[in-house]
Amino acid sequence: MSQAHHHPSPDYLVTLDGRDITPLMQPRLIELTITDNPGFEADQLDIVLDDSDGALAMPARGVVVNVAIGWRGDALIDKGTYNVDEVEHSGAPDRLTIRARSADLRGRFHDKRNQSWHGTMLGAVISSIAARNNLVPVIAQALADRAIAHLDQTDESDANMLTRLARMHDSIATVKDRRLLLMPNGAGTTAGGTPLQPVTITRSSGDQHRFAAADRDAYTGVLAYWHNTRTGQRESFLAGSENAPAGDDTTEPGAGSVKTLRHTYASLRNAREAAEAEWKRLQRAVAEFSLTLAIGQPELIPELPTHVVGFRPEIDSADWIIKRLTHRLTPDSLTTAAEFQIRTSD
Repeated sequence: MSQAHHHPSPDYLVTLDGRDITPLMQPRLIELTITDNPGFEADQLDIVLDDSDGALAMPARGVVVNVAIGWRGDALIDKGTYNVDEVEHSGAPDRLTIRARSADLRGRFHDKRNQSWHGTMLGAVISSIAARNNLVPVIAQALADRAIAHLDQTDESDANMLTRLARMHDSIATVKDRRLLLMPNGAGTTAGGTPLQPVTITRSSGDQHRFAAADRDAYTGVLAYWHNTRTGQRESFLAGSENAPAGDDTTEPGAGSVKTLRHTYASLRNAREAAEAEWKRLQRAVAEFSLTLAIGQPELIPELPTHVVGFRPEIDSADWIIKRLTHRLTPDSLTTAAEFQIRTSD
């Protein structure tokens, strides 16, 4: 980025219930942190202010905060709307910390509910949950068309239900801008299936990195059982390596071992989808990479495909996708800490 050569100044805009409070914050700001989380883990905003004169008023819980960040002279990047749910005062020196979480994940989304679906599609289930939460469903077609033989929501919140469905179908479910999104996990696409344009990050852009690799062969497959209603027998489906021993009923990793899912599924199709989803998740866990950008890039978002350049060959050659982002802004700096996972495809 050209900014790296000009030592740019960070800039921000903060509104509280629609009122611009940026001028009030500027002489007091110690740190502003935004954590952009995947799925139904709410995004979080932390603002730390100097209150050494004791003149700051504590904001009421539930008030709405909107934040945009970036670099002076450039258009600021809108980082969303949050509801204040925690206020902390500490000292000495006296500081006021305002903690807020993404507004889209509040309300009745975490209330426990009871409902059953039978003989339907995943898209119809997601759409019904979206409708009762006044959200617009945006679902990848490949996921929307998946058959649901039977599904129970018993004393379970919609947020937990969607998290469970997302894991079963190796996808990401989240709420952004009043839209309920369901998209393939690690695919690098929008919920509508449009590929996200990859970004390139060079080592010179960062000041810290960490890479960790696990044993790719710890598991050679994932086994899922299903109930065959025609024969009355329990049968199995194996996803993963062709060399995986189909009869190995293990749950702990080891050379040549197969991970067995504990649930017995209603159909071969459901068992196949669950086994393949878990196999992809295991493959993404093979390696992880994190990087702190000295010159922050607030335009980055989770699920963005990323090429990294200037590290070891094992790192540069991997097909990465952004998992989580943390933007930290002070009066003198704006950094972005990014966590990556291996990108998967069908």
